[in-house]
Amino acid sequence: MLSERLQKRLSKDRPMTTITLRIPVDVVESLKEIAPLKGFSGYQTLLKQYLSEGLRRDEAQLGTSPAALLLEALRRRGVPEDVLEGAVRDLAA
Repeated sequence: MLSERLQKRLSKDRPMTTITLRIPVDVVESLKEIAPLKGFSGYQTLLKQYLSEGLRRDEAQLGTSPAALLLEALRRRGVPEDVLEGAVRDLAA
């Protein structure tokens, strides 16, 4: 059974909040150039993707997230690593 926290993370309609973030202009320009090359509609979506990837990586390294615990349980049960990596990529998209 998935934890409540993981269920919330998997939900496509989670509540959002607005933040203000100061980013150098050249970084924003690079994000705008890269976003369509990676199949994103805009640079903000790409930026959220980068944040999600970094957060999931750090949570997995620190072993603190329910997602990390679930991934480890699936690994112990023999789920192939490429399948797990694909599922994590799908979640981050």
